[in-house]
Amino acid sequence: MYEAAGVDPHDVRVVELHDCFTVNELICYEALGLTPEGTAEKFIADGDNTYGGRVVTNPSGGLLSKGHPLGATGLAQCAELVWQLRGEADKRQVEGVNVALQHNIGLGGAAVVTLYEKVA
Repeated sequence: MYEAAGVDPHDVRVVELHDCFTVNELICYEALGLTPEGTAEKFIADGDNTYGGRVVTNPSGGLLSKGHPLGATGLAQCAELVWQLRGEADKRQVEGVNVALQHNIGLGGAAVVTLYEKVA
């Protein structure tokens, strides 16, 4: 995915991650290449998944903060990442965002990962 998009996982500064369960967030950090295999716990303990860390995860508050509305979840993630790239995320704004990642899963095992890039 990263190679096809011409970016590196370290280019990603903000992620809207499908955090339907706590363990899903942990698994996804490694599966998405945001941290090497076996290091997700350290990634979180070191604060690399929040403001001041390497990649801010779910600045919107994640799925449960919105009531996890099926269908609308992905659109809400998309809107947050566009606001981040435009610098319009107000108090949630992550500094230096040029690449953002959206991860969403759905019924029946569907999974979608989308990379967004700021165009100059």
